[in-house]
Amino acid sequence: MTQVLEGIRVLDFGRYIAGPFCAALLGDLGADVIRIERVGGGEDRYVSPVMADGTGAGFFQMNRNKRSLTLNPTLPEGREIVKKLVATADVVVANLPAPTLKAMGLDLDSLHAINPQIVLATASAFGSEGPYSERVGFDGIGQVMSGGTYLTGQPDMPQRCIVPYVDFATATNCAFGTLAALMARAKTGKGQMVEGSLLRSALTVSNTYVIEEDILALDRQRRGNRAYNAGPSDIFKTKDGWILAQVVGNNLFKRWATLVGCEDWLTDPRFKDDDSRANNGEVISEKMNEWCADYTSAEAIAILAENRIPAGEVLSPRDVLQDPQAQTMLLAQDYPGLEKPAQVVGPPAQLSDTPAVFHRRAPTEGEHTDEVLGEIGFGAAEIAELRSKQVI
Repeated sequence: MTQVLEGIRVLDFGRYIAGPFCAALLGDLGADVIRIERVGGGEDRYVSPVMADGTGAGFFQMNRNKRSLTLNPTLPEGREIVKKLVATADVVVANLPAPTLKAMGLDLDSLHAINPQIVLATASAFGSEGPYSERVGFDGIGQVMSGGTYLTGQPDMPQRCIVPYVDFATATNCAFGTLAALMARAKTGKGQMVEGSLLRSALTVSNTYVIEEDILALDRQRRGNRAYNAGPSDIFKTKDGWILAQVVGNNLFKRWATLVGCEDWLTDPRFKDDDSRANNGEVISEKMNEWCADYTSAEAIAILAENRIPAGEVLSPRDVLQDPQAQTMLLAQDYPGLEKPAQVVGPPAQLSDTPAVFHRRAPTEGEHTDEVLGEIGFGAAEIAELRSKQVI
């Protein structure tokens, strides 16, 4: 069976993560994704470099299942190429500020003047409405303004998450919205704009605590790795490392208390429910640390697993590469000039009948420029002239 988005063409003008990963998710589902970047390579190509030419680690993940076209859309000839591409496309992905979209002819009105069926997927730091709409930002800005960072870390210091979960959440939300817009287009015949924002994504993830504060005014403060509504739920030291164990609900707590020899706690009012256990989390974590001290991480996790108590080892990136479960989710991606294949996580969601697949490695800079331009009517001599003018 064909893939879900086979026959759909996506023009990816994205930068960094939110736009490019949105387009990659669409590519996983079979869309023909054309990454359009500046001559010399976009800035996101070189973040966290792992190759001699500066190509970065994230590039392999963000740009799988894409073709690459280099283009300078600020030149008149470049603008004409954009128009011809838009006429053939179904989706434009561009996480760029609104003025930049307008200047490049990528705002919705300009796109629909050429192709009324096109869907525009865009994202910004704060969205198009509100007092901060003109500000720029990265993942960390969304984190710290959502309430989540305030609640993370030790009492004397908030701690943002080093992995850019807000960017990836925004990319996923935009891909979700794009699929919905394509379904709507099938009914109406008209495309529309899909708008994501970093702050909206971050607020979505932390919304529970915002709702809780609004209703109960708890003014929660940081408590390290201990949970606010369960216990034990913390990171614990073993003989050779660290593990996370999470006990939620009375049935799990009964199994845990029996395992660690604290059956008397089952009738102790301090531990009567999840909230009570969280409020007395220091006592519970101390007991769990005592128990873990007798075991290696592997031993502790095996015992906890046998007792159906959720637990996992705190793995370093090096450890992840050796973990047998993680290995089932990593796909080796060759790339010209890379000393060894990049270990890229495959499509994050699987479909049983129309599976998302990894069918194309990330492209080298401009690798498919001639191919893509040929598809929209340019001959070899015209392409050579465009290249001599540095349009491509």
